[in-house]
Amino acid sequence: MESQVRGGTRWKRFAVVMVPSVAATAAIGVALAQGALAASFSVSGQSFKVTADRLEGKGFAQYGAIDSGKSLEGKDEAHPVAVSAFKKATINNMCQSVVTPTPFGNVSLILKAGGSKPVEADNLYIDVADLQADATFNNIDIGVAAKDASKGPGMKGGNEQANPFGFAQQADSAVLTNVKQTAWATTAGTFKLSGLKMSLATGTKECY
Repeated sequence: MESQVRGGTRWKRFAVVMVPSVAATAAIGVALAQGALAASFSVSGQSFKVTADRLEGKGFAQYGAIDSGKSLEGKDEAHPVAVSAFKKATINNMCQSVVTPTPFGNVSLILKAGGSKPVEADNLYIDVADLQADATFNNIDIGVAAKDASKGPGMKGGNEQANPFGFAQQADSAVLTNVKQTAWATTAGTFKLSGLKMSLATGTKECY
């Protein structure tokens, strides 16, 4: 069975996304570009934007959750997200950006990778608030309990609060093209950024 979603559809609950926070990636970017490392990234109090030409993942599962954390002012915050999980994923032509306010104005951090060789990730979890993409799912199961979504790598845990008996979906594989998304966090068992390029700019400059 194959399910397709076409066009610029905004997915609040059913979103598939990728990649770690650019702030954390900047700190260990060289190591990630040279080899596969474990990674768990988020931007404190901020969401970040990501675009990609293509994301191809195997062993996909998705369920709703609440991300807890601190705002830029240090206050407790909770964000509803759709957690998308892949056992393995590749990403082509990825761009990720985050804009941070400072006393001297906004500063934008932009990360690009996967131009000539795809970005690679294992046991990838992405916490997404919004997604636009063209998507194809292979052998999709809709309406399973989150704890029973066996095709993906399992539920994440940590700062994520999710109902194990809540609604979930899963598929043998998923392909997304023309991806535009907003995410709060990403965790990966291994994450390899090929052709990594990072840049800082004053003002607001984003991937989309």
